[in-house]
Amino acid sequence: MIRTLDARTLGADAVAAALERSPEQVAPAIHAAVDEILAAVRARGDAALIDYTARFDRFAAASPAALAISPDDFSAAERAQTPETRAALAYAAERIERYHAAALSKSWRMTDEHGSVLGQEIRPLDRVGVYIPGGRAAYPSTVLMTAIPARVAGVREIVLVTPPGPDGSPDHSVLAAARIAGVTEGWRLGGAQAVAALAYGTGTIRRVDKIVGPGNIYVALAKQRVFGEVGIDMVAGPSEVIVIADAAADPEWAAADMLAQAEHDPMARAVLITDDDALIAATARALDRQLAALPRREIAAQALRDNGALIRVASLDDAVDLANRFAPEHLELLVRVPAALLPRVRHAGAVFMGRHTPEVVGDYVAGPNHVLPTGGTARFSSPLSTEDFVKRASVIEYSPAGLAAALPHLRTLTALEGLAAHGLAAEMRKEGAWGSSAAGPPCSKETR
Repeated sequence: MIRTLDARTLGADAVAAALERSPEQVAPAIHAAVDEILAAVRARGDAALIDYTARFDRFAAASPAALAISPDDFSAAERAQTPETRAALAYAAERIERYHAAALSKSWRMTDEHGSVLGQEIRPLDRVGVYIPGGRAAYPSTVLMTAIPARVAGVREIVLVTPPGPDGSPDHSVLAAARIAGVTEGWRLGGAQAVAALAYGTGTIRRVDKIVGPGNIYVALAKQRVFGEVGIDMVAGPSEVIVIADAAADPEWAAADMLAQAEHDPMARAVLITDDDALIAATARALDRQLAALPRREIAAQALRDNGALIRVASLDDAVDLANRFAPEHLELLVRVPAALLPRVRHAGAVFMGRHTPEVVGDYVAGPNHVLPTGGTARFSSPLSTEDFVKRASVIEYSPAGLAAALPHLRTLTALEGLAAHGLAAEMRKEGAWGSSAAGPPCSKETR
């Protein structure tokens, strides 16, 4: 069912090649459909939203206002949750908020040897859109993971879009999570049409500055298309986990952690890398036993068969080096001393340390974000965070001495690039130049 690969004999290159995914081929018809939806919403606004919601979600909205999720809807959804659900959402929300508040970027200043002040100002985005999928599953945890960092960052308007059911009601657990997370506005919209509404705006819905959150292939393509009109977080692919384990690891735990990712999607990747032959054999048996009892066993079985592997390496150092080649979304260090391996980890979305840290705690309650780079993009990108909801502006305030020290270098560099006006703008400000102007230097209100 799941392949076994020996990196000691095959070599790391061959193992990596064996697990390479073929480039995902998106049918031309899907590309065309996304382009058509984006163009229609841009041209027809609310009318297009009503048409597509009736067509794809089977909800006939009588007017654009019927697409709105009212404050009473959010309140009713929250009241409808069991005490256990409310407690779990509140527990997760508190931990997510605490973590992201600690990671919040701050404005700063430094003063150089000439008294010139340099620094950075952090400003939150004004308005962001949070896309939450619907359909066969509900994702209240993703509401918390996307909306809470935005609120912590200082975003004033957080707009939820999520597909309705045929009766027009979005999932109640999603709305309850949105209420807890601080969402300020909601719309019964899904698919590429929801992305278009957030990116372009309509007569009823105002455009946002950035769109975050996962979705199906139509949502992913729409986010790619509207980037530049608005910001986006990332384009998420299938879920991934690599478990690095030593001889002391429990094979049942390793198998369970692999299946927790494999059940997501037939394209999900679940890989064990170890320096112990016995663990490979025991984990293969554990996978078979646990898989038989899973409600989503067909999905998980296909994921293990097509994208999974049990890999034997010569050492744990080799295991980390191989994992770096995949730059996985989730990396578990299921070993006796995980801190000894962590310095070697260069590429991973999130690292889970030790026996008592299953990846699932990161999905729901640990605090760090579960919106993570996939498909090897952890080589150059990071988890969703408060940094995704702020902008940075450089601040430069030169002193007379600082400008005097810079002038010789400015003369050289502006001449080198043939930009005479650049050089003149600096030369005019050299010491004593203010005296040539009858108006004198510019003054603040305090010095006038």
